[in-house]
Amino acid sequence: MASVQWHSRARKYEGELQMCRLEVSAVDFSDYHPLKAITVTDSKARRSGRKGSTSSSSSSSSSVALDPLSSMLDGTDPLSLFAAASETPTLPHSISAGELGRKRREKEEEVGSDFEPWSSKRGEILSRFTTTEKLSINLFMGSDKSKASSPSSAVSEKVRTRLEELDDLEEGSQRELLNLSQQDYVNRIEELNQSLKEAWGSDQKVKALKIVIQCSKLLSDTSVIQFYPSKFVLISSLVYDRIWSICADPHPLPESFSADDVNDTAKETCLNWFFKIASIRELVPRLYVEAALLKCNRFLTKSGIQETLQRLTAMIRGIGDPLVAVYARAYLCRVGMEVAPHLKDSLNKNFFDLLASFRQIHGESVQNQLVQQRVEIPIYLTLYSPAIHWILQCVAYRAPEVLLTEMMDRCKKLGNNALLLNSVMWAFRAEFVAMRATDFIGMIKDCDEAGFPKHLLFASLGRSLSCADPPESERLSILNEAWKVVTKVRSPRDYINCAEIWVEFTCRHFTVSYLLCLAETSVCVFVFLTVNQLAMETRCVMKGNHSRKTASFVRACAAYSFITIPSLTSIFSRLNLYLLSGQVALANQCLSQADAFLKAAVSLLPEVPRTISIEGKQRSSEPFLLDFINNFLSTLLVVPDHPEQGVLYLVRGLLNMVQDYTWEDNSDAKIRVYISALPLLAAMSQESYLYTIPKVDSNETLYGGDPKFIAEINKLCETLIAQVLDHLKGLGRDEGVRRQGSLAFSLFGCLLAHGDLRNNKLNQLAVNLWNLSHKHGFCDTRTSVRTLEYIKHQAQLADLSHLSDMTARLSLQSRA
Repeated sequence: MASVQWHSRARKYEGELQMCRLEVSAVDFSDYHPLKAITVTDSKARRSGRKGSTSSSSSSSSSVALDPLSSMLDGTDPLSLFAAASETPTLPHSISAGELGRKRREKEEEVGSDFEPWSSKRGEILSRFTTTEKLSINLFMGSDKSKASSPSSAVSEKVRTRLEELDDLEEGSQRELLNLSQQDYVNRIEELNQSLKEAWGSDQKVKALKIVIQCSKLLSDTSVIQFYPSKFVLISSLVYDRIWSICADPHPLPESFSADDVNDTAKETCLNWFFKIASIRELVPRLYVEAALLKCNRFLTKSGIQETLQRLTAMIRGIGDPLVAVYARAYLCRVGMEVAPHLKDSLNKNFFDLLASFRQIHGESVQNQLVQQRVEIPIYLTLYSPAIHWILQCVAYRAPEVLLTEMMDRCKKLGNNALLLNSVMWAFRAEFVAMRATDFIGMIKDCDEAGFPKHLLFASLGRSLSCADPPESERLSILNEAWKVVTKVRSPRDYINCAEIWVEFTCRHFTVSYLLCLAETSVCVFVFLTVNQLAMETRCVMKGNHSRKTASFVRACAAYSFITIPSLTSIFSRLNLYLLSGQVALANQCLSQADAFLKAAVSLLPEVPRTISIEGKQRSSEPFLLDFINNFLSTLLVVPDHPEQGVLYLVRGLLNMVQDYTWEDNSDAKIRVYISALPLLAAMSQESYLYTIPKVDSNETLYGGDPKFIAEINKLCETLIAQVLDHLKGLGRDEGVRRQGSLAFSLFGCLLAHGDLRNNKLNQLAVNLWNLSHKHGFCDTRTSVRTLEYIKHQAQLADLSHLSDMTARLSLQSRA
């Protein structure tokens, strides 16, 4: 260890930031015009044995329209047309001003990052809608009849065989599995997913389609009604995502591609496939399969997608079960938003059809089903929420205010429909809801408490008001109306969920005295600060002068958080809340409370299990633990040492816990923590810290660059580096050379960024680490080249000129 001598590099953060700023460069638009005709240049080059040869290359320009389906005369099915069309270059059509304007409007109506995708809802639905009831599933076992065709097969025979196989969709054995647990059911769906993937990969496309049809049939079954939303998530993802991934090229179709460019043979093949799909006897699977293949209609007619959307929207009216129907509408809206988001009419029609079908919920058939399954109407209504939320989000996305107003008025006319009203407040723009908050409160009052609890409606309203402000003159009356309902909620969990939202509203718009009034009758403020990530809310409380009463309030909140956090079941929730609570306490100059929270987090680390359950599956906890530790390390820069605990006691305590923790076998996690700790310690050595907290003296002030403090930091760095080097030696003996190279390169980067490489021994260590990382050829060449270029650039700076000698000793090596 004596051979490693650590000295941190002196950093000038402001100067480094200036160097990283982008330069402004002029752009020449002289040749650009939006209506200029587009031409295609086709360059062809033969590959020769010698690199860099250009003697056989040729270039030609063509103004003749290319046939995007010229390679499709082999009669392939529409599921394969996506990839083939995507690989063709942009067609050389001249685009008229009208056509360009239409395309610009469609471009503006495309879905942007402000639209929450369906994929983000999957985890929440699967965790929320669970069951202990036994489930059943029909597995499609398939048959060996539809083997992949040999290359010598005639094209027409291949197409005819595939289409004939679709005539008998019941071909192949099926196996019904009964008495499945929820996890067993999920596993079986995954098996079907793999079967579908394998069938497509082996060119058994009819078999793949049959699996999709069999899975779609499962969406007609509501025998375990409480599990239906989760069943929809599992199966619809299999149907849509799998077909989409195996059919679609990662690049979009050419902008100018249209049905006019498709030859008759390809159109006829595509039509035959759609005719066969239309012959599926059951409505639900036929609907889902055709919706999943919606984009194929682009090969047939210009208006194919629009016409099909309208037809499928009308088809859903034939589904008798309202729960099955609402999720079918959600599915069609999902497809529509991805394929043709500019076609708003079908989205709106789905919503208004949904309103017309609400009377079915209270019909005799549904009521009998609920009695048979012993499901209460409030529980049943919540099953609709994900689908209705999604439909309304699609319809309301960038919708004009006049449409939102019409939708709101239609909801009013239905009367007493709390389920729909709740979804409206979730999906509509927060600004729209906030400006009409008083109207929404009136609608909430008119709702029947028995069907859908009013506190849930007020919670949804509060979420909108946390994003947008209502008129100032109405804020107090809004708070009073909400709090009347909140205080009557009997369930502790429901009370907390609703109260925390309205405490945030109070924090935003009222003084601390209002919060203290709430605290006198309720502990919701403390719970709110405990379970709702603390930072933003406390900042709202702290606006203005930090009075003695406010400081007492914050300390009271911190105390309640400290005794409440241990009651949480999720260990990572406890860890993160300890850290967040410590950060908030630190931000409010409550140093002893911050110290207690951070020490509690360190003490909890040994209890982290090696695996955790995520969406019903056991996964390694290491990635989550590493994320937490890195976040913790970044916080420690601004935490002052306790006067009675010694230098760097929290850093040492964390590293000791990391040292003693039982990591996974063959894991490098501990060593990566050690490497991550080096930048923190280097930052602590600086005269001025990278970031600080106002009115909190960090160690830079407490120690004032004392040589003994710097020596303690250097000593700890040397210990960590020695641990890393010992681990690297062990990997070399155990044939873990790939891991060895990765860790060596990480430590090299750390030394380069934070170490003072004017020290000869540290400089030589960096060179050795570079060579070790490249020794077996596992280092990414591009990354290595960029790193070397960066070092050479840095060496040109006056205070880093010593890097020039080092670059001469850094070589690029590749595996033979």
